[in-house]
Amino acid sequence: MRNLIQTIKNIFSIEDLRFRIFYTLGFVLIYRLGSYVILPGVNIQALQSKGEAEGLASLINMFAGGAFSRASVFALGIMPYISASIVVQLLSMAFPYFQRMQKEGESGRRKINQYTRFLTIIITALQAPGFITTQLTSYGGVVADPSTLWWFTTVTILVAGTIFVMWLGERITDRGLGNGISILIMIGIVADLPFAFFSEFASRMEAKGGGLIMMLLELVFLLFVIISSILLVQGTRKIPVQFAKKIVGNRQYGGVRQYIPLKVNAAGVMPIIFAQAIMFIPLTLAGFASSDKLSGIIGTLSNHNGFTYNLIFALLIIIFTYFYTAIMVNPTQMADDMKRNGGFIPGIKPGKQTASFIDDVMSKITLPGSLFLSLVAVMPAISMSFFGVNDQFSRFFGGTSLLILVGVMLDTLQQIESHLLMRHYDGLMKTGRIKGRSSMSMATA
Repeated sequence: MRNLIQTIKNIFSIEDLRFRIFYTLGFVLIYRLGSYVILPGVNIQALQSKGEAEGLASLINMFAGGAFSRASVFALGIMPYISASIVVQLLSMAFPYFQRMQKEGESGRRKINQYTRFLTIIITALQAPGFITTQLTSYGGVVADPSTLWWFTTVTILVAGTIFVMWLGERITDRGLGNGISILIMIGIVADLPFAFFSEFASRMEAKGGGLIMMLLELVFLLFVIISSILLVQGTRKIPVQFAKKIVGNRQYGGVRQYIPLKVNAAGVMPIIFAQAIMFIPLTLAGFASSDKLSGIIGTLSNHNGFTYNLIFALLIIIFTYFYTAIMVNPTQMADDMKRNGGFIPGIKPGKQTASFIDDVMSKITLPGSLFLSLVAVMPAISMSFFGVNDQFSRFFGGTSLLILVGVMLDTLQQIESHLLMRHYDGLMKTGRIKGRSSMSMATA
């Protein structure tokens, strides 16, 4: 306890770190306040009476911190920016023009950011009419006068809201603490945690016999899942690399052994996001189903707690993990860079054999990583089916939300520790360094 108090004192004694913390908290407060500003012309009482968002809408609502279901000016949140980032990332792997920009350093990064921003505006402008149609005008009494002027004004406000949220995230990244976009997503997820916890606690207390014991068991199980997720995020396979000795004048350079940390889960949370997007297709087709047999199949695939749904969901995650890992990790480029810098893996010839060795190691460690990732993804359904956890609280037992929370927290703590170590203070942990996403190249939002 004394060490914790001293660490907190050390954190706030560093002027730059103190400024970054308060700067980040201030922008997060602005984001949360904006999520409660309702769009003009929307009847909030009628909107609340239509019930909670379901399917893909519930996922977007979770990332937006409830702003989606409240029809806030930040209703679409940061999701269009994430979609644009994924598209630009895929384009940079498929088109030489974007690949050249990635190699241009800071100037290339600025160009890619500009393309991402323009694409975010386009995606938001396309999503805004869909949001208005499905969440507002399709319900009677929610919008009093859905005129053409109201449509134009609302779409403009939604686009401006997403641009403002994107600006908040970029400012946090530049002058705050951690990755701003990831922090805003994390805040949106954490915002639902108190309500979900007290809702689960109240339901357990109302149950007769062993309600408190079951609640304690749930918390222990949740702690176990969180620890397992941290191990998944931080798990690496270190490949030793030896660098050739060089003698320049009277000094010797190189000759030291370093390591290439290959992540067990190099794809991060992206396989779950892709798999979820595909699993939402049956919900879209449900409205076009005419026969009873087709309706039954779609109904089975739409049951989030069913065995068939979760089995297909887990298989898709394993497939996408291999696919996204193959995109993110380029063994040939790693082998070429290593050879160019005079490095080699002991016992492996430089060039093609090194690339084949790295590819073989990645294939072996990706299998357990993908299996564990799929297990974490279906954990909410397991907690609901076997432990009776309610739908809202079960989201924190695994899936996209838990992995994002773990990744962002590790990244933020790693940056705080770096500031402490630069000022010759003790780090946050005595036994070892915290590995954040920045040091492990985690492929998440």
